[in-house]
Amino acid sequence: MGPEMHEVFPPPDRAVRWLTPSGPHPAVAHEAWQGGRPAMLRTGRAYDAVKMPLTLVHAAAGSSAPDVVAGVLAEVLDGPVICHPSAWYYALVPPGTCETWRVAEAVVRGPGAWLGIPRPDRTEPTAVTPYWAVPVEQAGKLCSAEAAAELLRVGRTRFEGAAR
Repeated sequence: MGPEMHEVFPPPDRAVRWLTPSGPHPAVAHEAWQGGRPAMLRTGRAYDAVKMPLTLVHAAAGSSAPDVVAGVLAEVLDGPVICHPSAWYYALVPPGTCETWRVAEAVVRGPGAWLGIPRPDRTEPTAVTPYWAVPVEQAGKLCSAEAAAELLRVGRTRFEGAAR
């Protein structure tokens, strides 16, 4: 299969073009990434983002260890996931998910919302800076919204069971 069929991610300029189609000019995102900051980009065109509570993701994974959680997320969601440490995970899902999402455990950021997107190569867990828990493997490849909903359902069930 040639590169025209599977656009592999990175190189960084492809990452910028795919991640920033509705965000600021790609140079602004690149400048933020060069400065070690996440780029604030709009959701709703190339992707929506399911904002998943850290506690439910950890409960679903059965662990809070970053490598274990990343492995579970990669297997279950099969798409890119951003970790904002100590608070949220964001699964990048198809645009329009916000219009059909009916899962109480999480909200979806769609058109008009902003999301802090880490550099495409920022994959090492940190204590405070957003990073890719599951990196983008291919431009345009997204998580399944249904899989994200099921992950949250499992997390809620396990979390509530542990609280008893």
